[in-house]
Amino acid sequence: MTTDRDADANPNADSDRTPDSSADASAFLSALRLSDSFLPVGGYTASYGLEQYINEDRIADGDDLRELIAAYLRRVVGPCETVALANAHAASAAGDLEALLAVDGRLHAVTMPREFRESSTKAGAKLCELLAETDGDDVDAEGSDGTDVDGPGLETAFADAVAAGETPGHYPIAFGVVAQARGLSRREACLAHAHSFVTGLLGAAQRLGRFGHTEIQSVLADLESVITAVCERHVDDAPEAMVSFAPLAEIMGMRHERAGRRLFMS
Repeated sequence: MTTDRDADANPNADSDRTPDSSADASAFLSALRLSDSFLPVGGYTASYGLEQYINEDRIADGDDLRELIAAYLRRVVGPCETVALANAHAASAAGDLEALLAVDGRLHAVTMPREFRESSTKAGAKLCELLAETDGDDVDAEGSDGTDVDGPGLETAFADAVAAGETPGHYPIAFGVVAQARGLSRREACLAHAHSFVTGLLGAAQRLGRFGHTEIQSVLADLESVITAVCERHVDDAPEAMVSFAPLAEIMGMRHERAGRRLFMS
């Protein structure tokens, strides 16, 4: 039996959980689902220029790989994609489609390499299509405060806008919308997305044949603190702060567009 003293000592004790723990479990499982490489949105086809780094022998070992991905997190994922995702999440919570589309447009404008834009928009469209097929309209039946809403929810409205070509439909935007609809906080959504980005690049590095399982896991463990710090730093940034500054990564992405040998689409 758990006593009050036990509950005070252990904040994770069952008696100290909120009454809506089933919703917490659902949100947690949604985070696992959305950040899993098993999610069929085409993420396994993107290396975001990593393939070009390896083709040009710019990555020799796990230390080089860790430093490169940390730079991606600090210069691209954090100040650009995390800002976009967090603001998409906020727009979704407010039911503000106009603000959501504005964030999507801003992300499109600051993403320079064509392959990066194409990978992101294809994955975003696929995520919208996938969840419409598998989850239906259940998540749109209630607003963020639990009250019933009339007409389609913002997730459906955004998916319709993407399908109609009214907005680019970038993956971080779609991720923010569906994460909010499934009960993840902004911080949780940002962490799940950044983790997914990192594991995607590490998976790409492994498939390119340069790294083994143990080394990849070691790099992932080392990057955990960077993922957390980047998300904490940018989760509250305004859309106007959205910027990407990684010149060499962008050059690698642009070179990759014209490479004669390509395993990945970016």
